[in-house]
Amino acid sequence: MTTAKELDRVRFVRHNNKEVLLVDLSSCSPAEVDRLVRIVPVIVTAQPLHSVLILTDFTGSSFDEEALRAIKETAVFDKAHVKKSALVGTSSLPHGFYDVMKNYARRDFSKFNTREDAVTWLTAE
Repeated sequence: MTTAKELDRVRFVRHNNKEVLLVDLSSCSPAEVDRLVRIVPVIVTAQPLHSVLILTDFTGSSFDEEALRAIKETAVFDKAHVKKSALVGTSSLPHGFYDVMKNYARRDFSKFNTREDAVTWLTAE
């Protein structure tokens, strides 16, 4: 069962009259990252194909093997439903993991310094 705290961290936000799925992993422990990332496919796959704009914020998070595996698997599992993906806080990811994730998922993830820059890019025409 998903808790209210988890729903606050994985939710749709509105920007430029468009819905963006915010996956707020900021300052999360490896167990929290694992749990939150596993919620994402349930939400994303309920949306039309190639329609979801996703912003994932990794700022200040910690990761273990299980959390990193969950991130990679989610990136593959929901690929068909995603239109664009933006990442913030990638410096928190282990060295080289961004490239591993990108190659594993076979899709692009654009990196940004701030959430505002990321949602502006995601919602641009």
